[in-house]
Amino acid sequence: MQALIHSNAGHSAVARKEDANPEGKGFNGFLLDWHQSEPRGVVAKPRRQLLAEFFTSMLILSAQFKYKPAIGTVNHLYWINDEWSLSLIAPDQWSGERRAGYAGTCMLQRDMTWTIIPSEVLAENKPVAGAIGRFYDAFAEMLDTDLTLEEILPFYAGKLRYYQRLYASALSRSMRAAVILGDQTSTSCREWQMLLPRSKIDLLVDSR
Repeated sequence: MQALIHSNAGHSAVARKEDANPEGKGFNGFLLDWHQSEPRGVVAKPRRQLLAEFFTSMLILSAQFKYKPAIGTVNHLYWINDEWSLSLIAPDQWSGERRAGYAGTCMLQRDMTWTIIPSEVLAENKPVAGAIGRFYDAFAEMLDTDLTLEEILPFYAGKLRYYQRLYASALSRSMRAAVILGDQTSTSCREWQMLLPRSKIDLLVDSR
């Protein structure tokens, strides 16, 4: 989570040669993935919706996953062993320990943002709700700056695994395009911060 939240937006979206291939991807494979992860159908959005999608997407991309997420495919978010994990396996197919860490059903959209349908018992699940609360606090702290939203986007998050890094960059391109279309480029992060709801879980619900 820290690697994603505190990424430096000033870095290039393309990794240096010595960092470029941690997952065994060749350059042609990278270019194909880059093209396939290009945000499509980006539109201007109300600020509250944009903020909710940013939060939800950052949360999901902080999870561990080793597969390539597909647009419109159902994924599941878990809090297991003190870390977030994204999986294609539904909670009823897991052990009781995995089911206990279930946070919700996630889906990648065409514009490279993520949505989530939270678990119906999420508010009652203290370990998972607590983990979301800590992420919310870190997210709110990230917004405590006079920089604009597009200046803090994780265009390059070098400490992340390949697919996390790829989709974090795709999210950043999507968010920047939406901010431009909505004429929100001059809005400071502190102004965005003021839109955060009091209930930390409500920000997930708003992303649906």
